[in-house]
Amino acid sequence: MTTILVVDDEFLVADVVTFALEDEGYHVVRAGNGQKALDVAEREAPDLVITDYMMPVMNGLEFASTLRSRLADTMPPIILMSGAQAHLARENGALFAAVFDKPFKVGDVVGMVRTLIGPPR
Repeated sequence: MTTILVVDDEFLVADVVTFALEDEGYHVVRAGNGQKALDVAEREAPDLVITDYMMPVMNGLEFASTLRSRLADTMPPIILMSGAQAHLARENGALFAAVFDKPFKVGDVVGMVRTLIGPPR
């Protein structure tokens, strides 16, 4: 089963992305901030992570950096979604496989997921 972790404190955004990915056949797990997402990532071993930038407790850049240090050998690709801070993610391109500015087209995100990890198994 192909698992994707969606990390966003905006429930509507997380719902839209989650429903679109589940409709494609992916298994989706969620977390509302970077700290909770680290626990979920260690437990679920996702094939790909989609994260927001601006979140409470730990932002998307901090989350991606910490995840990389914890899962160095099995690091999944990370897609970042951001309304105002996308330029910061682009400056740290080695952490992110793709960066989407909000608002984004859900179909574009799903297409990038397929490009990065292929169809669900």
